[in-house]
Amino acid sequence: MTIKNNEPMSMVEVQEYVDKDSEVSKFIKKFTKLTPKDAAGMKKSLNGLGLMKMKSEELSKVIDILPENEEDLNKIFVSISLDEDESKKILDVVKQFK
Repeated sequence: MTIKNNEPMSMVEVQEYVDKDSEVSKFIKKFTKLTPKDAAGMKKSLNGLGLMKMKSEELSKVIDILPENEEDLNKIFVSISLDEDESKKILDVVKQFK
């Protein structure tokens, strides 16, 4: 296997690259709540918010964890602080896909 790109991915996205019958795939299925289609839609919506503070690492964690409130969201965005409006926008997108 050759690594072509070093980009953070959510667990749902990783499922597309592992053997469906493998132990890794079974493990990931226990923790993922979204379908690949919903995860792709959420990623597109979050990118569409145009938040400069949100990096791809945080975006992937938002998809994995699906935070329910600002406290959960602040656990993902440790190195920066989001204002109330930014938090609300992200949480609104998450609620659309739950």
